[in-house]
Amino acid sequence: MLRQLFSNMGPVVKNILILNVLMFLVAMVFGQDQYGNLYLNKVLGLYLYGSDNFQPYQLITHMFMHGNFMHIFFNMFALVMFGVPLERVWGSKRFLIFYLVSGFGAALIQQGVSFYHVQQLMNSANGLNVDWALVKEAAGMSTDTQLNEINALLNEVISRSDVSFDLIQNVFFQYKIPVVGASGAVFGILLGFGMLFPNTELIMLFFPIPIKAKYFVIIYGVIELISGISNVPGDNIAHFAHVGGMIFGFILIKYWQKTDRKHFY
Repeated sequence: MLRQLFSNMGPVVKNILILNVLMFLVAMVFGQDQYGNLYLNKVLGLYLYGSDNFQPYQLITHMFMHGNFMHIFFNMFALVMFGVPLERVWGSKRFLIFYLVSGFGAALIQQGVSFYHVQQLMNSANGLNVDWALVKEAAGMSTDTQLNEINALLNEVISRSDVSFDLIQNVFFQYKIPVVGASGAVFGILLGFGMLFPNTELIMLFFPIPIKAKYFVIIYGVIELISGISNVPGDNIAHFAHVGGMIFGFILIKYWQKTDRKHFY
């Protein structure tokens, strides 16, 4: 069964799947901290621009890192389910370009929204003597080896200012937690599938009623947008990255429709 599944995959889907699984296994070998965060994700995950841990290469590497088994399972399941027919229609080169552009675009959107959100939080504390440099320094430390130093820095910031601990903590985690996962690229693929095969009926695992792909994509996109705008405390899903993947996927398909009418119409 597995052999037949692999034989039906195009080379790009197959290699993306293999690379993601290998990177997840390597990350598991490197281990995790006391909070369950994989160490390798702290190197290859995407940190907010301005963080002491941010590196440009993370805009690409974060797409091949995942937080846990369920995270990678659902992303790779969607990659195979929706990516195989797209690669078959577009060809491997064009599909790879689409995948990377969607993932990179998702990262840019997420960065922009998160950066704006952090600036808004900081601006709300104007005149309250908050030393944001110390907050960023604390966020750049390793939580399992420098926990006392982190708490000392954050307590120092709070003691010098009149701002709430919740505000300090919110900014701290924006700089502290990296974004990982292929979700942005996968949502681009989902959008592409909905545009190329709009009337294909899907039956999802948790929604056992047939629904056309075009409606499924619209509903899912709206849910992600609303979830991102809602900004529910404790929600660690990068909703705007999902929306960003769809936006860049849509733009690229529209561009191809104008420049290559032989294959896009």
